[in-house]
Order: sequence, then C-alpha cells, then structure tokens
Amino acid sequence: MIKVNVLLADGFEEIEALTVVDLLRRAQIYVGTVSIGEDYQVHGSHGINVTTEDLFEEVDFEEADAIVLPGGMPGTTNLKEHEGVRKVVTHFAESGKVVGAICAAPTVLSELGLVKGKRIACYPSVESEIQGAVIVKVPVVVDGNIVTSRGVGTAIDFALELITVLAGKEKAVSIAEAIVYE
Repeated sequence: MIKVNVLLADGFEEIEALTVVDLLRRAQIYVGTVSIGEDYQVHGSHGINVTTEDLFEEVDFEEADAIVLPGGMPGTTNLKEHEGVRKVVTHFAESGKVVGAICAAPTVLSELGLVKGKRIACYPSVESEIQGAVIVKVPVVVDGNIVTSRGVGTAIDFALELITVLAGKEKAVSIAEAIVYE
C-alpha cells in the first residue's frame, strides 16, 4: 500500500492540507496526518482545528513513500523551524521519495537547498525567498521527485498530481471524475 504523511504545524492552510488528505484517501492511498507539535490537535491558519493520527515522534517515516508540506502562515515558518521536519524532508528528497509542497511550503525546500536547478511553483509572495530554482507560474510542477503547487486555488490540481505520481494517471482521472472536477 502506498503511504503518505502530511505534516501539520500550527498555522497550516486548511484547504491545502485537507484537500490532499481527502483526495488521496479517495484514491485508496494511506494518508497519515502528523502533528509536528506536542499535541495531536493542530490549529489551522483560519481557525479550523484538526486532530491528527500521530505526533511527529511516533512516526516511522521509512515506511512512507511520500511526504507533503501544506503552506499557510505561520505553519510554513513552524515547519522550517522544526529540526525533525528538516531532516525527514532532506532524507526524502535525497533518497528519491516524493516530496510535495504547496503555497509557501516550497520555501522549506529552498532553505534546505533541495530545489536548486529545479522547476517549481509557489505562492507569488514567497517567490523572492526561493533560491536557485526556476519558478513556473502554473498550478502544479513535477520535477523529479519534487511536486510543488501555488496555493489554495490549486489544491485540487496538486492533490490529483500527487495521485498521478503515486498511483498513476488512470487513478487520478477517476478521482477527478468522481468529484466532478473539470
């Protein structure tokens, strides 16, 4: 079974995180929500609280095929400041596992030097924080094992592209049809 961990930090963008969780689960991909804080409950940037399945320290990341970083503020900053997140994201990227980042979260990858020479998408206001990457103004970009997207308005595209990368185009098309996404 394909396994994905979505990392949630206080201040995460709810639509970006939950769209990924919802659509990947519809595609029968196991998705674990992981709090990087000390509590299972994580507070979204727009006042929606989510209870995760796991705390960061409880997860064996070696079992996962992909990791996803939602954007939002201060969620992205909280992801950047978490040493464990930095190590896991670097390990995934360097070992060829899928790393997804949307909105402001590609700045986490940039700060770790993981997008140098790669094509990426990100939220317009953080473009100046991206070092060494080619920023492409399209909804989703896949460059090797890195999948990036621009923001809330591209969350469905992002989730469907993750499904394509992990489970194939046919599965992504079937999910898009099931949710009447055109």
